[in-house]
Amino acid sequence: MFKKYLFALIENSYTQNSENIVNMLERQADAKILDLGCDDGAGVGVLANKIGTKNMYGIEIVEERAEIARKAGVRVYNEDLNKTLSLDNDFFDVVYSNQVIEHLYDTDSFISEIYRILKPNGYAIISTENLASWHNIFALLFGFQPFSMSNYSAKGNIGNPFALWDGSNAQSLNPTSWQHNRLFSYYALKDIFKKYGFQIEKIQTSGYYPLWGKLSRLDPIHGHWIAVKIRKI
Repeated sequence: MFKKYLFALIENSYTQNSENIVNMLERQADAKILDLGCDDGAGVGVLANKIGTKNMYGIEIVEERAEIARKAGVRVYNEDLNKTLSLDNDFFDVVYSNQVIEHLYDTDSFISEIYRILKPNGYAIISTENLASWHNIFALLFGFQPFSMSNYSAKGNIGNPFALWDGSNAQSLNPTSWQHNRLFSYYALKDIFKKYGFQIEKIQTSGYYPLWGKLSRLDPIHGHWIAVKIRKI
């Protein structure tokens, strides 16, 4: 019964995070949008439709997923987001990345590349998990690995018997790209983008495990899913 309740919380909070992201978008028919870690292209398709553009681009390291995205009309590059990208300077109006930054080992390269490829006054929307969400804090208090840092192995969750990670995605696709490497708190995420010259325009969280997700509106610092809109100035 509790597991069913927990899954419902996760699903509802993730849906709210997706809505937060969509609500940060701006209508622009000629915009070029790039999805960093585009998977099968479904996510960038939703965002492009909201913006009103058909100029969809993506970066995806798993070639099988990249090929699906290409068939959906996304121009996909099979590249490593930890490294310099083969994309032009000042080219994109919108850059989007959902649940990717925490999987990378070179965050500095990732953020500096976003700044480089965005047009002046262009914006990016980045979403990730919050290391300082309450369920991660409580896990540490009891001596367990934080929930968001338990997927360090393709063999399943490490150090937290209550974590849901079972390693199946890593085993079937790419063992390293599915594992978390670096987690950020609400303040840390804001800080690192500021250090690279971005203006923080909006930041919202969703999920407040194990309590009602909308409580994150009152206490965004401890909400689980973070979505931040940053602008190149």
